[in-house]
Amino acid sequence: MRILVVAATQQEIAPFINSEIDTLICGVGIPATVYHLTRKILHEKYDIIIQAGIAGSFSKNFKKGEVVVVEQDAFADIGAEEKRKFRTLFQLGFGDENLFPFSSGWLINFSKISESIDLKKAKAVTVNKINDRKKQTKLLKKSFKADIESMEGAAFHYVCLQEKVPFIQLRSISNKVGERDKSKWEFKEAIENLNHELKRIVELLINNNQWKN
Repeated sequence: MRILVVAATQQEIAPFINSEIDTLICGVGIPATVYHLTRKILHEKYDIIIQAGIAGSFSKNFKKGEVVVVEQDAFADIGAEEKRKFRTLFQLGFGDENLFPFSSGWLINFSKISESIDLKKAKAVTVNKINDRKKQTKLLKKSFKADIESMEGAAFHYVCLQEKVPFIQLRSISNKVGERDKSKWEFKEAIENLNHELKRIVELLINNNQWKN
């Protein structure tokens, strides 16, 4: 089984990089993820791609340092914000929210491999800009009812769904959304736990015959 592990920064998967599994550091943000991941999988074929990174949490149900699997993700700031309400491109009439790869406006991972991972499942949003505005955080939470936030997840889902490659998005909670004081972040613990679960899941994939081609 050929596995590719993708991350925005080297720091997030540094403990894993010395393994024999292929890795790709895309860079932070949506454009970098779309470009580098698409370029990679057009030149090389993989059985499954894993994105691993840290994330902020909207929900009290996810503790700092906890690792989750993202079931669905969405581009949360592509659209229009008017009168304290956010409207997506679909709500503005600029596309069909159920036109592949979207399902009701979401990029959903239907992979049985992802579903079988024994970690909490999360609903995520992806943004171009991280901020500390409470009103913005409330708006995102109200509009999407998401559990976590990142800057690359939806881009990763979008490419993998378009190219029909099975995938898993792993996120470790480092902070609360809107909390920009990094002294309050659990960055070290989040990365340690992320890499622990990443190694465990990769070993599980390699050793499980039912997932091999």
